[in-house]
Amino acid sequence: MTQFFQSETRKEKVILVAVDLGDGVDVQISLDELAELSQTAEAEPVGRMVQNREGVHPGTYIGKGKIEELRELVRETEADTVICDDELSPAQLGNLQDELQCKVIDRTVLILDIFAAHASTSEGKLQVELAQLRYRSSRLIGFGKSLSRIGGGAAGSSGGIGTKGPGEKKLEMDRRLIRDRIAVLNRQLKRMVSTRDTMRKQRMRQEVKVAAIIGYTNAGKSTLLNTLTQADVLEEDKLFATLDPTTKSYEMENGQQILFTDTVGFINKLPHHLIQAFRSTLEEAKYADMILHVVDSSDPDYDVHMQVVYDTLKKLGVQDKPVLTVFNKIDQWEHGKSECICKDEKSDDVVKISAKQGIGIDELLEKVEKILNAGFVQIEKLFSYEEAGLIQLIRKYGNLEHEEYKEDGIFVKAAIPSKYVGRIMKHAEG
Repeated sequence: MTQFFQSETRKEKVILVAVDLGDGVDVQISLDELAELSQTAEAEPVGRMVQNREGVHPGTYIGKGKIEELRELVRETEADTVICDDELSPAQLGNLQDELQCKVIDRTVLILDIFAAHASTSEGKLQVELAQLRYRSSRLIGFGKSLSRIGGGAAGSSGGIGTKGPGEKKLEMDRRLIRDRIAVLNRQLKRMVSTRDTMRKQRMRQEVKVAAIIGYTNAGKSTLLNTLTQADVLEEDKLFATLDPTTKSYEMENGQQILFTDTVGFINKLPHHLIQAFRSTLEEAKYADMILHVVDSSDPDYDVHMQVVYDTLKKLGVQDKPVLTVFNKIDQWEHGKSECICKDEKSDDVVKISAKQGIGIDELLEKVEKILNAGFVQIEKLFSYEEAGLIQLIRKYGNLEHEEYKEDGIFVKAAIPSKYVGRIMKHAEG
């Protein structure tokens, strides 16, 4: 799928269109986000239109009267493209394009285009191509049905001359080519997933704790990772500035190693083709020990974004994980903004920070340590010098808080996982 928006001479002018179904969803918020997406794709929004309907028009997305208004708006603004806020069927797409005599795309194509532009790793590029091909495949099936309605019967039927669906052979060839390419991509991604699974199992054997950084797109996840670990992840005030997950190690003051994993941002109406293609990457959160849910608290719609994140996690089967909600960008709060907004009944704890300014990072790390070590047991013991090997075991699996060499042995204060208490104390006593 080629990129729709090129900035060779000027930005492409776009008009944003949505249908308000009266189901409580704020369409203007959704269109504001669609405008941001189009700007990320280097396009210029020059108008928007909303139609109130009980349901989207099955043939043209919006009704006939609104099409007339939209055609006039396209002419007045000299728009190049109309972007619809929902995924269109092939029939809706084709009919709307015919009516408006200009390019029409939907939210899904726009997001796929942005992902294609921003993927940088081999795996990211493969995942985006897979999502694009799955989308295109579903479109071909739809177009095939449309063409069969136009043409009538199949070869060998008694429908007479001209009754075969036009383009049927080419459609079948396109489907086969796409199907073959999808099979190739799935095999390549399967190998990459296998490599990630091996690394994950190795981390689990080494008892290394993992905190997955998740959140709505542009919430500041990459900035937080950079602040915590001095990583060099791209930070940009754009939706989906970074797509490829990054894992960095961090050593706490007590010597405990933690891996922070940044993941692709979520967004409302995230195309299911993308969720399918990126499932193996998104599921990093499924195998993490805890989740850092980063929220842009300066965004007036932060509560809507939080719900989208939780809904997406549910779709991925990521539940029953300890969650620390990180209300980020407090340095951008408007004067007089109440701090009482920073609540999240679905999380274990909350913290207010500015990842960019480094505000609240120490408190965040304290709360991360507390959550990750909730199952740890405190011990104070004098180990003989013959038992020094057990202290290495504590270093490996627990937190060695204090170590003091005395005449008769090594005095240790530590926190260790409860499952290792019996093993360490038994060897020490026996």
